[in-house]
Amino acid sequence: MKKVGKLNSKKLDSLYEGVLLLKNIKEARAFFRDLCTLGELQEFSERFEVVKLVDEGVPYREIAKRTGVSTATITRVAQWLKNGEGGYRLVLDRL
Repeated sequence: MKKVGKLNSKKLDSLYEGVLLLKNIKEARAFFRDLCTLGELQEFSERFEVVKLVDEGVPYREIAKRTGVSTATITRVAQWLKNGEGGYRLVLDRL
């Protein structure tokens, strides 16, 4: 598999445009199931659960206990929440 050279490539933009065309959870579930492995979907859902718990102020050790995610991953997710592109914050605020 090739490495992603640029995060703003036409290929990625096409993927993002496709995601924006999804109309409901059922469509999103079907699309992401076809796109991702079960392991990838599990990782994505775990990371999103982690970001919600970090945002709620739950201690990292408690998050690790609840989710089974390592504290290293929790720290990384927390850093992206705080210093990332704002994507996590955008979605959290809209939920």
